[in-house]
Amino acid sequence: MQIDKLRGKELDQLFKSVLSLKDLEECYRFFDDLCTVNEIQSLAQRLEVARMLREGKTYHKIETETGASTATISRVKRCLNYGNDAYELALERIKEQETSPTVE
Repeated sequence: MQIDKLRGKELDQLFKSVLSLKDLEECYRFFDDLCTVNEIQSLAQRLEVARMLREGKTYHKIETETGASTATISRVKRCLNYGNDAYELALERIKEQETSPTVE
């Protein structure tokens, strides 16, 4: 993993902070404080590109709908094909949450 080079106390703290968030509103507040609007948009865009690639959308369609560059689309595709399956994991979990009945 590329990120292994960054492993350490600070990155552990960041990931533990993300894992500690309890709901969508806490995520909005945390990422608003942590990132610039452009950084948040870039992260969200990459996840949407991954979702669209999984659905078999063309580069042109993805570029048109998301505004992502072909370089970004290629990078996400490379991660989908040769990465750690993290996009797959996250997208599957989101899909499961959206289709499972909520308990209130």
